[in-house]
Amino acid sequence: MIRWNADQRALREGLARWSDDLSAGHIDQDEEGTFSFDKWRMIQKTGILSLPFDEQYGGLDQSLLTTMYVLEGLGEGCRDGGLNFSVTTSLASTGVPLQAFGSTALKEAYLPRIASGEAIGAHAITEAEGGSDAMQMRTRAERDGDGFVLTGSKTFVSNGPVADVVVVYARTHPQGGALGVTAFLLDRDTPGITVGRPMKKMGLRTSPLSELYLDEVRVPATRVIGRVGGGFLVLDHVMKREILYSFIVNVGEMQHRLDRCIEYAKTRMSFGKPIGSYQSVANKIVDTKIRLETARKWLYDTAQRLEEGENVTVDMAISKLLTSESNLATSLAAVQVFGGHGYMSEYGLEKDVRNAVAGTIYSGSNEIQYNRIASMLGLGK
Repeated sequence: MIRWNADQRALREGLARWSDDLSAGHIDQDEEGTFSFDKWRMIQKTGILSLPFDEQYGGLDQSLLTTMYVLEGLGEGCRDGGLNFSVTTSLASTGVPLQAFGSTALKEAYLPRIASGEAIGAHAITEAEGGSDAMQMRTRAERDGDGFVLTGSKTFVSNGPVADVVVVYARTHPQGGALGVTAFLLDRDTPGITVGRPMKKMGLRTSPLSELYLDEVRVPATRVIGRVGGGFLVLDHVMKREILYSFIVNVGEMQHRLDRCIEYAKTRMSFGKPIGSYQSVANKIVDTKIRLETARKWLYDTAQRLEEGENVTVDMAISKLLTSESNLATSLAAVQVFGGHGYMSEYGLEKDVRNAVAGTIYSGSNEIQYNRIASMLGLGK
């Protein structure tokens, strides 16, 4: 069990002061499917976007575990799940690869803007025909003098409609396999880039999603993140943090949901007794507690092992599977505990179910995670 120190607790408590304002109107905004720039400006003021980045670039230089601890607090306090997702997307998709692989010039130009929230980040990986199979990537980047020309399209780009900068993964060597992909940092207003209209979706509606089209987009070689052909190394680094950041937020959301269920089960009367006195209701709440604590432990233990340089391929897949499925199961359980009220939009619990479904799909679908674990066990060869 991790013992959080006074400085870590102070960071999380400082964020908690913004919870009510960040949550305001979340049900209406979800129904409208709108991204709130006003709330993003609040997020900027909290300082949460600067947590993992170096002080020289405006960051707070906090560890992976501390960053996750504060992000868990965001999930617990902020009811706008889409906003939470946009925060972790900008952190992981753009800030993380820049800090780990960006040149000094790229860091100086962009990391202060990402860390302050002045610039919203996104990454463009998935393609319409490839889905989770990034090896089938067709977007290409061809050498042209001292730069590259990018052509192709991406889909399901989280933050796409509002992003200022995008990390685009493109194939630089047609036959290069895993060594044939390169990561590029592009400004939204680069000639040749077209951002599609926001895509309507089931959940996380306040985090906008779009397609991205690249029509002979010319970029200098200085926009390469890492090295040419090293895109999958960048992506692997990013995806590990994306899973840890996004799903620890879900743990915070599960904690809030558990607290609501406990309070409701103690005060809601049925046949002259609190509904929590009925074993069928109590068992759902106990199961929620078990799922919550198990997911929390797996995520923090995996992060700790990652920081110690251990191979966490299987741990990461298990953590993602466990947390996403627990988040979905406990959101459904909460609807059942609240009964008819849980089914009503005004209680926000049906929204939690819709949001939770997304976690079984993004960051590598759960089916992909099962395959990855099976492969590491030597199965299917």
